[in-house]
Amino acid sequence: MNRAAVRAAIHVASIFAIYLSAAMLIPAAVDLYYGNDDWKVFGFSAMFMGGLAMSVALATQGNPPPATTRFGFLLVNLLWLTMGLAGTVPFLASSLDMSLADAVFESVSGITTTGSTVINGLDTAPPGILMWRSLLSFMGGLGVIALGLFLLPFLNIGGISYFKIESSDIEDRPFERFQTFTVSLISIYTALVVACAICYTAAGMEGFHAINHAMATVATGGFSTHDTSFLRYADNPAVLWTGTIFMFIGGLPFSIMILFAIRGRFEALRDPQIKVYAGYCVAFALAIAIYLRIKAGVPFFEALTQSAFNFTSVITTAGFASQDYTAWGPLAVVCIFVAMFLGGCSGSTTGGIKAYRFLVVFELLANGLRRLIYPNTVLPVRYGERTVPDDMQRAIVLFISSFFILWAAITVLLGATGLDFITAVTGALTSLTNVGPGLGPIIGPVGNFSSVPDAAKWICAAAMLLGRLEILAVLVVFTPTFWGR
Repeated sequence: MNRAAVRAAIHVASIFAIYLSAAMLIPAAVDLYYGNDDWKVFGFSAMFMGGLAMSVALATQGNPPPATTRFGFLLVNLLWLTMGLAGTVPFLASSLDMSLADAVFESVSGITTTGSTVINGLDTAPPGILMWRSLLSFMGGLGVIALGLFLLPFLNIGGISYFKIESSDIEDRPFERFQTFTVSLISIYTALVVACAICYTAAGMEGFHAINHAMATVATGGFSTHDTSFLRYADNPAVLWTGTIFMFIGGLPFSIMILFAIRGRFEALRDPQIKVYAGYCVAFALAIAIYLRIKAGVPFFEALTQSAFNFTSVITTAGFASQDYTAWGPLAVVCIFVAMFLGGCSGSTTGGIKAYRFLVVFELLANGLRRLIYPNTVLPVRYGERTVPDDMQRAIVLFISSFFILWAAITVLLGATGLDFITAVTGALTSLTNVGPGLGPIIGPVGNFSSVPDAAKWICAAAMLLGRLEILAVLVVFTPTFWGR
């Protein structure tokens, strides 16, 4: 990695920071509208961050380096790190009196669409701050989709690219219509947020809260404008089903939606990961609804509403909660714990391990068992009708291995900060999978991360970035080979 590449990556990251500083004017306008003095905070933050980013951009401008794999890895890491740190400024300057650890945690949680929070008193917080949290989720969700569809697949470490499911005349020249794809992606994503906000409003949610929750729902970001999250709407089935449907849509591959918009390709629905994703969402929701009906005597429709909302929220890594599901009984808690690993589809706004990886791993397992009986048999690993390339197989095995090793290491680190076993285990897991809440009385669905030590917040923030960038994209930057010639 040469200096020119590092300089170019810093230049691109600073350009994105300028865009982020411009976005700070939106919550400033919201505070002005509601007569809150915190508009000055966002005005100052926009000028400070914009000026700093502009200075860095001017100082690092020059000829772009060749588009190499190393440059791609460096750029991805710098972009997410820059966005997370730049988003911290309004929190630090706000009237909430947040520490540096709290501000970084909240910003990184938003931009990675994790949804964990350290803020108490959300119901009385300045409206601009609430809007800024939602905007971070909105921008983070859009960035996550672009990352999963366009970049990570070409770095051979994640996802199924839009271009790899397109027709053969596009595959060999994937960026020829990149502008069309990008416009379609932004249009579809924004249209879903608008539709979600309209549905929330029609279901009885106040306009400001509907807009904020819509951004966090489609982005599967989990930031709420209430301390109690969706417990406030627990008696409103229309709100909960709206959230369930749009969270589920957020977990679908946006490549499919792009294909609908550009080509009208309905056959893309045959993507195997969609069936797996929909299958485990329905299975968990129905199983726990029946369990609640039998064990607690809850009316079935109510049980299904609560189960579908909360399990879809956990599976899609949105992190909303309409009830304290840890009080549903041991089976429900175990199922929630398992659901925290799953995630949605490749190229969606979700975190977690994701459905396509489970498909490939189970295929590898099945082939391995067959070879025990027929050692000389050649058995290709298939994803639907296509053979999975060796490099994708290696990437998936590397990802899952790294995931569990890092989960264990982060759990130990959190335990060293003084957290109890359940908080450390689920805190590490929810950070790596970008779910939001963990389990237990501290960081469970009715708690938050405000009371955990600052050291634990820094560890969790790092884990959120690791999980959002599919782990390998971060780990490779810390290898000597990456920086060697």
